[in-house]
Amino acid sequence: MRAIARWVLASLMVVAGVAHFVALDPFLLLVPSWVPWPAAIVRVTGVMEIALGVALVLASEGGPRRKVGWLLAVFLLAVFVGNVSQAVSGVDAFGLDTDAERWGRLVFQPLLIAWALWSTGAWPGRVGQGD
Repeated sequence: MRAIARWVLASLMVVAGVAHFVALDPFLLLVPSWVPWPAAIVRVTGVMEIALGVALVLASEGGPRRKVGWLLAVFLLAVFVGNVSQAVSGVDAFGLDTDAERWGRLVFQPLLIAWALWSTGAWPGRVGQGD
């Protein structure tokens, strides 16, 4: 089950990363105004999402895979700033056109972080079980 979850998450990360290049404009709307070089930031985060998605699949079991899990968790925490910015500024993007939808989206980022940690065995507790 953990392996399937990791592969699904990897696929989502690669698709999201590619989307940064295919549909740049909605991602630009999420970059807070105080962040310099928004287009470069969107492209770099796209590359990082693709790389992390690939790493989820290629990292060997144990320490390397857990490191990828922690890297992805930190990355997801870092880009959470964009989701908060969207909610605070009320920007319509990605089909989120109400305050309730924009603020509701914020609930899912911690779930993605937990998914990354659990699927890689980085989550505390029963590490390595279910691979």
